[in-house]
Amino acid sequence: MPNQARPNTGEQAKQLALGQLRQAILRGEMAPAQRLVENELAEQFGVTRASIRAALIDLEAQGLVERIRNRGSRVRVVTVEEAVAITECRLVLEGLCAAKAAAAVSDAQVSELKDLGTAMRKAVAGGEPLTYSDLNHELHARIREFSGQLTAVELLERLNAQLVRHRFQLALRPGRPQQSLSEHLAMIEAIEARDPQAAEAAVRAHLTSVIEALRD
Repeated sequence: MPNQARPNTGEQAKQLALGQLRQAILRGEMAPAQRLVENELAEQFGVTRASIRAALIDLEAQGLVERIRNRGSRVRVVTVEEAVAITECRLVLEGLCAAKAAAAVSDAQVSELKDLGTAMRKAVAGGEPLTYSDLNHELHARIREFSGQLTAVELLERLNAQLVRHRFQLALRPGRPQQSLSEHLAMIEAIEARDPQAAEAAVRAHLTSVIEALRD
């Protein structure tokens, strides 16, 4: 079956460019402060400059891109101070999600969290910090999903998108995965015990540790 032609203009083209640009930034393929040249991106993604410009405006609203007057756009640089402030907000919202998840989690969902915990142990034991970082991200995402608190989830997805560079840097810091592993396992255990207060406290303790690591 022949491939359908991809749209190069209009809303579909904008959404295509938006999705690909967002993923490239989130995966670290585009570095902080990297210039985003509309002509080059239009050619790369096979869409019009207008579609790229519209996508960049959306990414600016998401906090991933900054537009500099008379100089175009670049990947936004999130300072350590901003990363700490964002994590302070995460602490409240993710604590809420963990409490909600502990109150509502199913046996199947508990098994999924425990499997993630096992995989995280293996990644740390095997000296695989980037794998551990991905699993860390997945664990937090699952807890948010299981909470059913859609407003908090939406806010957290926006906040977390801005922390990609700092998340990878922490994952690569010697000793950091070993330290955070026990914090994550405590979160899983509290949710397994269906203890909302303990789950919220475990998340707050973990993210307080993240803030301390960011400040180091």
